[in-house]
Amino acid sequence: MTTSTSSGTPALRAVRTALAVSGAISLIVGLLILLWPGRSAQVAVAIIAVYVIIAGLVNIGIGIFFRAGWARIGYIVLGLLFIAAGIFSFANLAATTVWFGVFIGTLVGILWIIEGVVSLTTLGHGSGRGWTIFFAIISIVAGIVLLFSPLLGAVTLFILIGASLIVLGVFQIVRAIQFGKVA
Repeated sequence: MTTSTSSGTPALRAVRTALAVSGAISLIVGLLILLWPGRSAQVAVAIIAVYVIIAGLVNIGIGIFFRAGWARIGYIVLGLLFIAAGIFSFANLAATTVWFGVFIGTLVGILWIIEGVVSLTTLGHGSGRGWTIFFAIISIVAGIVLLFSPLLGAVTLFILIGASLIVLGVFQIVRAIQFGKVA
């Protein structure tokens, strides 16, 4: 039994459109990151700041309608803190973006060090001791390097994400064009 897929079926068109749209979005975001990394990072931080303000409004709403006294106060105070953080972020978006980059770089550096140390704890549980030790050393050294230059590490990661999005976007667009064609 042979199945033939017509290029005109609604399901096929929907899949092709979804692939093409997601590919185009990836391509555009990747290009924006590579062409304007500073502005793109600021836009990303601005989106997070908008989310924080919305979360603050939601918490205040929960606090207003909550019956219990301390929970009501807690939600309202939390909401006000979220809103203040969002407004503060918008007040100096460039500085907030740099701080966020340093925070992410430092966090990744710490995680890589922990990952290296944790991998050393698995030495007695399988083969590949040499690879495990090699991985642990690379992970720990990379984490330490990142701790000494977290902003540079975050910028490098951001650029790599941009390049990856371009490549993935092009592949997704090609998939959209090729999807459903009979060999």
